Amino acid sequence: VQLQASGGGLVQPGGSLRLSCTSSGLNLNSYTVAWFRQAPGKEREGVSVHRSRYSGGRIYYSDSVKGRFTVSRDSAKNTAYLQMNNLKPDDTAVYYCVAGVPILSAQWEFRNYRHWGQGTQVTVSS
Repeated sequence: VQLQASGGGLVQPGGSLRLSCTSSGLNLNSYTVAWFRQAPGKEREGVSVHRSRYSGGRIYYSDSVKGRFTVSRDSAKNTAYLQMNNLKPDDTAVYYCVAGVPILSAQWEFRNYRHWGQGTQVTVSS
């Protein structure tokens, strides 16, 4: 099952974007949903993890985005969101949403998520 990430684009430093993650074949409310990103020449990096309601529902952020990024879900729309504020050039990357049931100690590893899709490009530049 694939996920669809959207909402990327070009934004100036200090600006905001909201990414959306949807799935036509997966009830996201039952899964842990995470956002990863990958910049050219860099390793894939976990940005946020929103544990499923069955595993506590807690939200985690990487230190690089804490205080600037916020995740949420709209259960009725089966959509997860990543609100990104005060964007910096270092945030430039392809952003991916993924879903799965990773254990807590492995939630920051992309390979532990069974469902993902094409990412969306975020470019922060003046």
